[in-house]
Amino acid sequence: MLKEFKNFILTGNVIDFAVAVILAGAVGLVVNGFVNDIIMPVVGHFAGGVDFANLKYILSAAVGTAGQEGFVAENAIRYGAWVNTIINLIIVGFVMFIIVKAYNKTKAPVEGAAPAKPTNEEVLLGEIRDLLKK
Repeated sequence: MLKEFKNFILTGNVIDFAVAVILAGAVGLVVNGFVNDIIMPVVGHFAGGVDFANLKYILSAAVGTAGQEGFVAENAIRYGAWVNTIINLIIVGFVMFIIVKAYNKTKAPVEGAAPAKPTNEEVLLGEIRDLLKK
């Protein structure tokens, strides 16, 4: 059983998947930083200086001071953070689209390559068709 597990772990698919997960996490951090540090300030500037990360609808205000007895935290719907997340999703989706499109281009058949020869069955069916036409 240990040998089977070792063979499973050391197969290319598992290692490729692990690398993909680690890279996805790193790309996620880069995209998140790009959205929060570059895109959202520009969007906020054109939206009248609004910082989307701080936009929220307060359901109940905080009571007391943080760290003291009886403190109740604020309850709010943070729709600005949600807007940041949606923009993040759109950018990640676009980047993935570009990557997949480039990958598919490398896998496209080379134009000008000789077409595949017909199989024996296709040749035989062609002969039968020609005989039926006569």
